[in-house]
Amino acid sequence: MNSPVAPRPYLIEARDVAKSFGQTPALRGASVAVSPGEILAVMGPSGSGKSTLLHCLAGIFNPDHGETWFDGQRLDTLAEAERTRLRRTAFGFVFQFGQLVPELTASDNVALPLLLSRVRRRAAYTTAQAWLDRMGIGNKGANRTGELSGGEAQRVAVARALALAPKVIFADEPTGSLDSLTGEKVMDLLTVLAREQNTTVVLVTHDARVAAYADRVVMVRDGLVSVDLGAIGEQVSAAKAGK
Repeated sequence: MNSPVAPRPYLIEARDVAKSFGQTPALRGASVAVSPGEILAVMGPSGSGKSTLLHCLAGIFNPDHGETWFDGQRLDTLAEAERTRLRRTAFGFVFQFGQLVPELTASDNVALPLLLSRVRRRAAYTTAQAWLDRMGIGNKGANRTGELSGGEAQRVAVARALALAPKVIFADEPTGSLDSLTGEKVMDLLTVLAREQNTTVVLVTHDARVAAYADRVVMVRDGLVSVDLGAIGEQVSAAKAGK
C-alpha cells in the first residue's frame, strides 16, 4: 500500500516529534517544516535537542512519537533499507568534523557515494575532481584526510555532500571545528553551491554568523521548536560583519 501524500507543500517536515534516549527526553513534540530550496538554520543551547531533530528529519533516528515526512511520503514508517537508500541518494551530510574516511584520499571520499550509487568509476572520479576544483582544492585530490587542514577537509565533506546533487543537505555544526574566517569560506561555498542546485539545507548551529546564511531560523529549547524567527535580520547580519 502506498503511503498517503503529505497535504502541505513542504519538502521536509517533523510533526509533534518526540524522541528519548533511555529516560532522557531529547525532543518533546517538536514541529518544523522546510520548503524546497530553503536554507533553514536550527539554533538553540547545548542539549536543547536541535541535533536530534536534524537526525530525525534525515531518517537516522526514528521518533518515538510523531511523524517525519520527506517529499510527500511518510519517512518514519519506511523500512530501514528504504531510509538508507534515501540517505545515500537524496540526502547529503556535512558534520562538524567532516567524517571523512581517513584511509582514502580526498578524491576517493568525494567519489565514494557516486560509486555506491553505481556511477561508473571514471565518471565518478571526473565528477569528484570537478567538485574539488569548485571548492578551490583541486590540487588536494591525492591527499589523505590527515594531510589536509581542517578547512580543506570540510571542503571535501561539502564536495562529497553536493556531488550527487541531493535534494537535501543536513549540516550539523559544519563550522564548529574551524576558525571564523575558514568557517565563513566553507559556508559561502556550501550556500552558494546549494542555491545553484536548488538544494534544501537544514543547518544546525549555535553561531549567529553561520545562521545569517539561512533564509529562516528556528530556535529549539527543551526539546521543542520554541520560536520561528523568520529571516534573522539586521542583528545577525551585523554579527556576521563583526560589528
